[in-house]
Amino acid sequence: MAVIPISPTRPRLPEWFRRSLPANATSAETNAIVRKHGLVTVCEEATCPNRQECWSKKAATFMLMGDHCTRTCTFCDVKWAKAPGALDASEPNRLAEAVAELGLRFAVITSVNRDDLADGGAPHFAATIAAVRAKSPGTLIEVLTPDFQGKGDSIDIVVKAKPDVYNHNLETIARLYPTVRPQARYQRSLELLKRVKDTDPTIVTKSGIMVGLGETDEEIRWLMDDLRKSRVDIMTIGQYLRPSLEHHDILRFPSPEQFKQYEAWGKEAGFAYVASGPYVRSSYFAEEVLKGAIKLDDITAG
Repeated sequence: MAVIPISPTRPRLPEWFRRSLPANATSAETNAIVRKHGLVTVCEEATCPNRQECWSKKAATFMLMGDHCTRTCTFCDVKWAKAPGALDASEPNRLAEAVAELGLRFAVITSVNRDDLADGGAPHFAATIAAVRAKSPGTLIEVLTPDFQGKGDSIDIVVKAKPDVYNHNLETIARLYPTVRPQARYQRSLELLKRVKDTDPTIVTKSGIMVGLGETDEEIRWLMDDLRKSRVDIMTIGQYLRPSLEHHDILRFPSPEQFKQYEAWGKEAGFAYVASGPYVRSSYFAEEVLKGAIKLDDITAG
């Protein structure tokens, strides 16, 4: 059994990493709308450090299929359950109503892993995309999906629903999968991303990683090359932050200058856009990231 790096204390955040983001009236309004429609957000469940900043801009990442995940990734703060329960058929419409009420021009929709479901919940994603399109036809949609255990039929269900952006995160380098993502497979995730692009080249593809889990910079460059071989358009790179002392240890804090170096390497590798910085998360400023990437004629032709 793999040993998870865990230390009994929290490392000090570097001075340049500390900031205070108090709640304001707009973030409170976002919170009220999320509560009103009975929705789950990854902002809360994954203890995202950017929550107040994003919610103050009426941006939230909605999480489908409950607040319990069937996987035990050692970096993640989402609760675990072997069988989280039946899906709520009203959720797609409730989420669509919240998107409309918030007036979102760009909606990010993710989910927990549901390995207990034969299809992984792919039809639930498709139903949610359709519901948002019906209520807010001008809203761009980014989905951040699980790997669906590599099941092509499930991946295709989401692709055929035509999200504008299909995101699936590698999270870390291949060597660390046994300790960081024990139920996932590095190659399976790469194959998912390639399948999306091969099936519908008009969909922008995206993937992200965290640094600080024990990877080397050389391994990050290899990962970039692997993503580009799968024709991924956008890459995000952010700092791993440990949710609790029971989670994977933080093994390093790359400097802001090093994050700029990652961005430069990503551009050299051929990504249309690289968002790299300590506070970057997969869905952080997702609309702005897409705008930065959009030479869509170039992307979809590639």
